[in-house]
Amino acid sequence: MERRILGGTGISVSELALGSMMFGSWGNPDRQEARKVIGMALDAGVNLVDTADIYGEGGTEEIVGEALRGRRDDVVLATKFHGPMGPDPNHRGNSRRWIMRAVENSLRRLGTEHIDLYQVHGVDPDTDIDEMLSALSDLVRAGKVRAIGTSNFPADQLVEARWTAERRGHVHLRSEQPAYSILSRSVEMHVLPTAQRHGMGVLVWGPLSAGWLSDADATPGKGRAVLEPRRFDPGVPANAAKARVVARLRELAAEAGMPLTHLALAFVQAHPAVTSVIIGPRTADQLSDLLAGAGKVLDDEVLDQIDEIVPPGSDLNPADNHSVRGLLADTARRRRPTPRRSARQEARH
Repeated sequence: MERRILGGTGISVSELALGSMMFGSWGNPDRQEARKVIGMALDAGVNLVDTADIYGEGGTEEIVGEALRGRRDDVVLATKFHGPMGPDPNHRGNSRRWIMRAVENSLRRLGTEHIDLYQVHGVDPDTDIDEMLSALSDLVRAGKVRAIGTSNFPADQLVEARWTAERRGHVHLRSEQPAYSILSRSVEMHVLPTAQRHGMGVLVWGPLSAGWLSDADATPGKGRAVLEPRRFDPGVPANAAKARVVARLRELAAEAGMPLTHLALAFVQAHPAVTSVIIGPRTADQLSDLLAGAGKVLDDEVLDQIDEIVPPGSDLNPADNHSVRGLLADTARRRRPTPRRSARQEARH
């Protein structure tokens, strides 16, 4: 399997990385099978394993740690923090207080002395970037973390983080992990060019668009459909549009002589900013199918046809843009406070 250097770190990572979100209570609760899948991936040449503290409420990190016993030195281990790990509002986010506790929890669950890539799993509007980078830099200097990165960050936050690190003497962010697929291409506009311009590695997640670009997960009761059922509700107009597009992509994949899953992987690998593509199998059979797609290349004619089906820089469903979805969810972030009654309220009185 081809290797690439992650964001100027000198760390060599495989072109396909193993995502672990489907191991544990969020996907496949069979720990023995999960460990088997991880072993199969490593045997096939995958050396980057990605997880997060929030997956399975910490249980997924434990599964990954168990599977890597005896093989830890051969693996580039990445995990993430940010999401809520309990009802306490201080047990989430990007504050120094939480980072210092979260990293110790992850190290314990993973059964390791260091994390190769520690990633911020989302923007925290309540925490200064300087505060976040200061804490992460201390972890690098203490040897608990080798490199730091982000996930689901918009381009402006990546630029601000770089500006802050240069002026405050912090460790630079070395990677970004965005959602990217044929059906969700908005990161082509700003996130991918920004990462490329500043020498950041890019670890793509969701290349199969939560199962839409495969037959594996996009059914009720399976995989991402359990976590986000509305993303598969045929009554949602955006989902109906996706279904029509997927039908056309299946025809294109057949003409190109490959399964749709392989077309989807090859598409995201074609972008020059992408370092590694994270695959998230739930079973050994799914892993075998995805591994068979490693190294496949799409010619310009096929890529041009994809551009005609889904225009560059566009999302079929705006809700798939994870780098802004969280920021816009809270209405208080985008509306001025209104101490006086509105015109409509006045009219009612």
